[in-house]
Amino acid sequence: MDKTKGMRIDMDRIEQHNRDEYEGPVEIALVGDLTDNEAELTDRLLSVPPNGECTLFIDSPGGSPYCAIALTTLIRLRGIRATGIVTGECSSATLWPFAACQRRIVTPFSVLLFHPMKWQSEEHVGLQEAAEWARHFGSLENDMDRLLADLLHVDAALLDSWISPGRYVSGREFSEAGLAEMITLEQITGKSAPTTNAAAPSNGNGVSQSVADARVPTAS
Repeated sequence: MDKTKGMRIDMDRIEQHNRDEYEGPVEIALVGDLTDNEAELTDRLLSVPPNGECTLFIDSPGGSPYCAIALTTLIRLRGIRATGIVTGECSSATLWPFAACQRRIVTPFSVLLFHPMKWQSEEHVGLQEAAEWARHFGSLENDMDRLLADLLHVDAALLDSWISPGRYVSGREFSEAGLAEMITLEQITGKSAPTTNAAAPSNGNGVSQSVADARVPTAS
């Protein structure tokens, strides 16, 4: 057997062992294009027991609206108590799985892009088929926008002002709208006092309890 391949197998076994030993919430990296990673993301979400907990670390530019609905449906139907943490970007289709999270966390550097739905086809289609696609996507867009407003418990007018014609919303603005908790990188490292939009109780070490709770323990 090739030594490199053998080492990789051993590393995979060690990683799986660490996951088996870890007793905290399942950690899932929702990174990159949703559509490209849909099979893996679905498998990871299915590894969370019904009504169980997981933490989603999000840095994604989006993907297919169907993928967004599939992941969102999976989270809600299985009653998964997910914590979504936007470590970088949460844009386009990624907004729906994030909105489905029971707890949402952002940093001042988080970016969320809202925009009207876009669709394209690399195939040659006839006029009637193109018209049907346009009708279908118009209906789908309206339904998904209503769903997003319901998941976020936000006024549809505010959401519309972000979606049309499209807007980058900072983590700070998203938090100030009451849609997520905000933590700073200084808070995570415990170097300064909390500066979230709402004061959180301290754990006695100068770090807000919400920040302490947001830290995900590592397996020993």
